[in-house]
Amino acid sequence: MNDADAPTDLDALLGLLDLEPIGDDAFRGHHPAQVSSRTFGGQLVSQALMAAGRTVDGDRPIHAINGHFIRGGDVKAPIDYRVERHRDGRAFANRQVTAYQGDNELFVMLAAFQDSGTGLEHAVEIPDVPLPESLPPLGDRLSGYEATLPHFVGALKPIDMRYANDPAWILKGTGEKLTHNRVWMRPDGALPDDPLIHAAVLAYSSDTTVLDSILTTHGLSWGHDRIVAATVNHSIWFHRPFRFDDWVLYATESPVAAGSRGLATGRYFSIEGMLMATVVQEGVIRHFPRRGD
Repeated sequence: MNDADAPTDLDALLGLLDLEPIGDDAFRGHHPAQVSSRTFGGQLVSQALMAAGRTVDGDRPIHAINGHFIRGGDVKAPIDYRVERHRDGRAFANRQVTAYQGDNELFVMLAAFQDSGTGLEHAVEIPDVPLPESLPPLGDRLSGYEATLPHFVGALKPIDMRYANDPAWILKGTGEKLTHNRVWMRPDGALPDDPLIHAAVLAYSSDTTVLDSILTTHGLSWGHDRIVAATVNHSIWFHRPFRFDDWVLYATESPVAAGSRGLATGRYFSIEGMLMATVVQEGVIRHFPRRGD
């Protein structure tokens, strides 16, 4: 096998999304070879979305998902997704997906599907940022930080990411604070035509940088500072049908942090400037300053 035929990280992600049917409205998902200490939240969200979508017939694309994380997943064990059908209407379908390992619930998600209609339309404008081709790839941004960010460096990278601003670990060296983060993203290869897969890959990517703006608002960074973070809930609203095989801008900011929790919002814009999806994530964020900080 030559390098061109070798499996890619995107192949690994598509494999994660190819769930194994194990019964009526029940599916099994697996972990990639590259894992951290617990299941990546974007994996749970994207696999749950695939499980829900595989039970919906007709032309009713995903409209919204609202997920809650209950406990961390064991990366050495598969995850079972059980789908409950709450409604099947002409235009709407509603599902609940619960992720289990054994008898332990890991994640619960409500998913709403709706066919697209016509009506009022407006949207905020895309931020003014450099185009992705003019920006360095993520690998260049991580170069020299292998010891500081080993989990980032060694993580699965199915998404080509181009920061339009300096990421947190570089800002830490300059002392600069930033109340937003803007990252161009696209899958690092071709996707199948299935719209559900495009939505699931976007959902996977939505958990990659969304909490960054909580840290950069305070001049903190992963790796440099002692930070414990865990996602509590994650929601996505898909505003219109889309394909996720060209550059999209993920623009995030944090409106509030309080009570040991931080809230972050994100917007996905097509390269033409169309608002495609909106993300809201809440996470537990605890900072343990080192002596002298």
